[in-house]
Amino acid sequence: MASLAIVGVMVGLMIGRLTTPDPSELQQVEVTNDGLVVWFNNEPKTHGEIVDGSIALLFEAQGKAQQGQLKLNDKSVNWRVRSSDGGLLLTAVAARPLQGEWTGSEVDDRWRLEIHLREQ
Repeated sequence: MASLAIVGVMVGLMIGRLTTPDPSELQQVEVTNDGLVVWFNNEPKTHGEIVDGSIALLFEAQGKAQQGQLKLNDKSVNWRVRSSDGGLLLTAVAARPLQGEWTGSEVDDRWRLEIHLREQ
C-alpha cells in the first residue's frame, strides 16, 4: 500500500510540474518616442501606480537590473528596473510630474507591455 501511495504522489508531482507555466522573465526594454516597451516571455502579474508624479510598475517576474533615459518633449525621463521583494520594479522619474498608461498584448508568443508617458 505504501508503495502505491508513493507512486501516486510522484505521478501527481510530475503532472503538476508539466502543467505549471514557465516563470515570467524580462527579456528586453525598448525606448520609444513617448515611453517604453517591455518584453516578457509570458504575461506577468502586473501592478502599477502613479506616485507623486512618477510611474511605478511591479511585475511578478525575473530579470536583470537595467536603467536608461528617454526624451519626452525634449526633456529627460530616467527609468530603472531593479529587483524587489515582489519581483521586478520598473520606475520612471522626471523633473516634472508624469502621467502614464500601460497596455499589454501577446505578440509572437511573447508578452509586450507598452508604457505611454506624458507630462502632467
